[in-house]
Amino acid sequence: MEQKNLTRVSEFLLLGLSEEPELQLLIFGLFLAMYLITVFGNLLIILAVSSDSHLHTPMYFFLSNLSLVDICFTSTTIPKMLLNIHTQSKVITYEGCITQMYFFLLFAVLDVFLLTIMAYDRYVAICHPLNYTVIMNPRLCRLLVLVSWIVSALNSFLESLMVLRLSFCVDLEIPHFFCELIQMVQLACSDTFLNDMLTYFVTVLLDAGPLAGILYSYSKIISCISGMSSVQGKYKAFSTCVSHLSVVFLFYCTSLGVYLSSAATHSSHSTAAASVMYTVITPMLNPFIYSLRNKDIKGALKRFFGVAAITGTVVLRLEKCP
Repeated sequence: MEQKNLTRVSEFLLLGLSEEPELQLLIFGLFLAMYLITVFGNLLIILAVSSDSHLHTPMYFFLSNLSLVDICFTSTTIPKMLLNIHTQSKVITYEGCITQMYFFLLFAVLDVFLLTIMAYDRYVAICHPLNYTVIMNPRLCRLLVLVSWIVSALNSFLESLMVLRLSFCVDLEIPHFFCELIQMVQLACSDTFLNDMLTYFVTVLLDAGPLAGILYSYSKIISCISGMSSVQGKYKAFSTCVSHLSVVFLFYCTSLGVYLSSAATHSSHSTAAASVMYTVITPMLNPFIYSLRNKDIKGALKRFFGVAAITGTVVLRLEKCP
């Protein structure tokens, strides 16, 4: 049967993780809990860094930016998914789908850039400690973050623009819980050669490139640590990298896992389920990874909530006074 091409569509259908009705309540509760933990945990990191002057350093400046991006990253997909389950609707408008795809790509690439910048920050701190404050000055830190935002926004705009030129078939079902770029391109009836070439180019430039930068930074860090004579110095230097290494490992391994699972199973629902690891689980775990072993973050939060509790007590006493 010949399919009719459409130059303009009004909506897509997001099939989600499962079409089984009995699983929808479980999925709703699970993702709502993970979303709230993600937002609350990352807000605590931002609050700790902004409220404590001792944490106004390049490392924590980049960490607070990563937390902000993680909140935005999950907020582009999960609220719409929860709304669809609550309303028992799978519909997302064409404009909404393009917008969701744009912001998802924006924050995903920003995550990669910030992880790369944080690796460079650790390299300078460990291998060039005497020049650390000179090299990683506030102007350079702000510039690195600004450039990351600009490049990410331009990439997302170009990718979205390339999707806008496509014509879609009558089958507008996306077997995912959000408008994922590759899934949308696969739905197109028109020629997708330029889209495929752009995707491969971006993957090499903006994914493999930063990964190479991270690996290079840590190869230099390992070289510097191995050259230290003090065992305590080696432990202290390596301990500052453990959290970042854990996040990098989690992010890239889950992303690679999604790619391998999609190539092996050819099941869209399996790919959607696997993508939960880097789209939801990783942003949720980041605050725990960075705070559980970090005395500075825990100390800042204790001081903040201690001051807040004292302030609240004083206000209540003043209100009771005649």
